[in-house]
Amino acid sequence: MATYKVTVATGSYLMAGTMDYISLTLVGERGQSPKHALNTFGKDFIPGCVGKYNVKVEQDLGQVLLVRLQKEPFSIFPQDSWYCNEVTVEPPSGKSLRFPCYRWIEGYITVELREGTAKFIYEDDQPLLLQHREVELKKNRDSFRWRAYPGAPWKLDVKSIDDLNSDFKFSLMKMSSLGLTREAAVMELKLKGLLNLHESWKAFEDIERVFWKKKTEVSEYVSHHWKEDPFFGYQFLNGANPSQIHKCTTIPINFPVTDEMVKHSLGDQTSLHDELQKGNIFITDYKVLEGFPANVIQGVQQYIAGPMCLLYRTPADEIIPIAIQISQTPGTESPIFLPSDSEWDWILAKMWVRNADFLVQQGHTHYLSTHLIAEVMLVCTLHQLPSCHPVYKLLFPHFRTTLHSNMIAETKLVEPGGTFDECSSIGSEHFRKYMQRGLEILTYTSLCAPDTFASRGVDKLPKYYFRDDSLKMWTAIESFVSSIVDCYYQDDSSVQRDSELQAWVEEIFTRGFLSRESSGVPSAFKTRAELVKYLTMIIYTCSAKHASINNSQFDFFCWMPNAPSTMRNPPPKSKGTATYEDILKTLPEVSSSCRMMVLDWIQTRPAPDMVPLGNYPNQLFTEEKAEKCIKAFQERLSKISAEIQKRNQDLPLKYYYQDPPLVENSIAM
Repeated sequence: MATYKVTVATGSYLMAGTMDYISLTLVGERGQSPKHALNTFGKDFIPGCVGKYNVKVEQDLGQVLLVRLQKEPFSIFPQDSWYCNEVTVEPPSGKSLRFPCYRWIEGYITVELREGTAKFIYEDDQPLLLQHREVELKKNRDSFRWRAYPGAPWKLDVKSIDDLNSDFKFSLMKMSSLGLTREAAVMELKLKGLLNLHESWKAFEDIERVFWKKKTEVSEYVSHHWKEDPFFGYQFLNGANPSQIHKCTTIPINFPVTDEMVKHSLGDQTSLHDELQKGNIFITDYKVLEGFPANVIQGVQQYIAGPMCLLYRTPADEIIPIAIQISQTPGTESPIFLPSDSEWDWILAKMWVRNADFLVQQGHTHYLSTHLIAEVMLVCTLHQLPSCHPVYKLLFPHFRTTLHSNMIAETKLVEPGGTFDECSSIGSEHFRKYMQRGLEILTYTSLCAPDTFASRGVDKLPKYYFRDDSLKMWTAIESFVSSIVDCYYQDDSSVQRDSELQAWVEEIFTRGFLSRESSGVPSAFKTRAELVKYLTMIIYTCSAKHASINNSQFDFFCWMPNAPSTMRNPPPKSKGTATYEDILKTLPEVSSSCRMMVLDWIQTRPAPDMVPLGNYPNQLFTEEKAEKCIKAFQERLSKISAEIQKRNQDLPLKYYYQDPPLVENSIAM
């Protein structure tokens, strides 16, 4: 007779326990144990509980390969879900074995868990374990099916959040927090009579009364400095869309800026040609928006433009705008606006740039380049990598809440009747077309932090805190990923022979980037270095990059004139005509402004159950070597946090969006 000591750990989530009947079977290389009931009198599996059991078998099972958990009806109690953390098995001889689960077990089903050591397919020599891999992947492919969108990344084929597996839903705590946050904001606006007020703002000062208490240090700063040219330029470096600015080496032929035009900004001691040669001229170009169909809100036609903005790095290391053309086509009806123009001409021109920047931030930088790309990578991970694969174990914590977040975006924002229809100049009717345009220009270079800064010529630009912090975070993530890869892939050939890994990266290339070779995204790996870079890109995208783009939205968008979500009048065709009243009639009306502010407030509130980057409460890795890698990663992130906080002490406007304790492990909103 052999006795196996078994512990079963239930998660600490609200409602994680179950009243259902739970039994366990140990499956070894020499046979299996009888079905062993884990229930005793009362509720065995309460949240946070660790149950201990002795499982007796007539003979030694040899190596325990699988733990089989069976969930069945108990008495008259209705079915309820159970969140199982893990099962540990201590055999009669030898060390204790861990069988990670970390998922919701729903319905009356049987779940098989394999021992937690990470394994490649070519390392599995047991037919039972090979079969387990195949069954798991087939089940995932059947459960997580694709839905194709012509010209855009494919998405998971689900119609509502209710259709999502519970493992990918927000916690009850988070859902309650989101609901309360939204209701409080909406109620405040209703009490003020602003939420359904479809008319122009009477004055900028009226916007200050939208929210009494929902303000931040940054949003207050924005409301006081938004008209200033240095702050306008600052936002291209450290605002909510800090990936748009490029060094300009040659003035574009369709942006005919002359020395005479910018002399007022550059001064008499230099010229546009000289500053181009010195590397002090930069540009933001929104040609992706040119000619794009605009939305109609409450029966009123909205407008979209694809402006270009020329910027100058001053001797004081400030970035200031020196010329703006609101369209891509120069001519008498598309004048180049300058700081020397009338006050309202120049402010209106900058507003068109800020509107374009807002649209690119929402659709391309944020939704496409983080949310949609992460969803593709998650679904491909489920399709191609079993849970015992080391890359699955590495990446899965960084996909924790992606699907729920994306479903909220799809059903509440971009679908007909959503927030974009109510507030944005790009409505639901043409949003998919916008994703197609965005995907055409999305590249591997733009997704990899060191590469994008170098390619845009901004790797030496001073006071670019987003870049500085991104590179620190990228390096820390890369070091962590490299240490994990080195633990499991002994050489380049082990990467090449990993058939599951190669199928994974190929499916991402096919479904996410539509096999577009010009994107530069790899479709196969030949070396460990290629794999490390790719995995670093994924974790960086889902954590630090998303945090910097998402968490800054309320700060920079709350003051609506700084980031108008739509424009109600077409771009001016001549100079000297803009007035204060014209601008108020061009900016979003009251209701649209307020609804967008509510969205920004909700998106940037930290979740009560936030998991910061580098924290892994679900211990999918069981090997000590992997745990050491995680600890080293955490120590490195702690040092980065200290560096960021020290730097911020001397800044008039703190930049904290990539401070590791404030960066979520996964895309959470």
